[in-house]
Amino acid sequence: MPVGRYAPSPTGDLHVGNLRTALVAWLFARSTGSRFLMRIEDLDAVAAKAAYAESQLADLSALGLDWDEPVVHQSGRLDIYAEAVETLRDAGLTYPCYCSRREIREAGAAPNAPLNPDGFYPGTCRGLTATDRRERERDGRTPALRIRAEGRSFSFDDLIAGPYTGTVDDFVIERKSGEPSYNLAVVIDDDAAGVEQVVRGDDLVSSTPRHLLLYELFERTPPSYAHVPLVLNAAGDRLAKRDGAVTLADRAELGEDATQVRSWLARSLGLAGPTETPDVATLLERFDAAELPREPWRLLPADTAAASTG
Repeated sequence: MPVGRYAPSPTGDLHVGNLRTALVAWLFARSTGSRFLMRIEDLDAVAAKAAYAESQLADLSALGLDWDEPVVHQSGRLDIYAEAVETLRDAGLTYPCYCSRREIREAGAAPNAPLNPDGFYPGTCRGLTATDRRERERDGRTPALRIRAEGRSFSFDDLIAGPYTGTVDDFVIERKSGEPSYNLAVVIDDDAAGVEQVVRGDDLVSSTPRHLLLYELFERTPPSYAHVPLVLNAAGDRLAKRDGAVTLADRAELGEDATQVRSWLARSLGLAGPTETPDVATLLERFDAAELPREPWRLLPADTAAASTG
């Protein structure tokens, strides 16, 4: 049976942009008779909290979403990631990198070159000799581990965003702390679970060529991808918790329950009229992936107010 999934990071309560993506992921999976899995991406030990994982699952359930057990926690799979890293290391496909984030951001081809705000790695440590590495380690630098991508490009046909091509840099697969990177863990987890359909926010579309490289290196078949346009605030910036009443708890304080929130999320997806409060079964009947909006949705007070009066 096909498999879809949603994979939140428990670093805070889900805001309506996260909830909207989760709703779309659920609709994609259930409309095709797929299993729907939940994975908690809690590798960031500093920010991740078990209480947030519990509240996130509660919010998704309140929205009407269900999933197939068990819920997987990445923090319980460290040995599996370490084995994958060793496979790549043994194949000669990695190298240690001693660069700081600041050094990468400021890297350029010339003294007056522009900054590198996107963090595309320029290969600074790729050609270091054993002596070079020992010198850096004597200076107290702990290396991360990067993949040798060889500047390759990968293309895929996104089910929402359309055709996309991206060049892959030598990205990190193991952090300086020894923890696996997101890019490695997500591929290992999706492949292990048999995920055939990845639905996530389109802020991650540029990471997908990296994932396709890993699927190729591990000789595995990649899933299909659907990247959902983000929710923006009234100013046109990416929605964040600092934008005000954007979580279910926030909305509840304003007298708005999860059913009402679901109704205006459905409206933003073209699945409900301005005064409707359809249940998830109705949304499932109406869902057509080909008709999903291709542009970001700007969250305005009128959008929530119209649905809340329904």
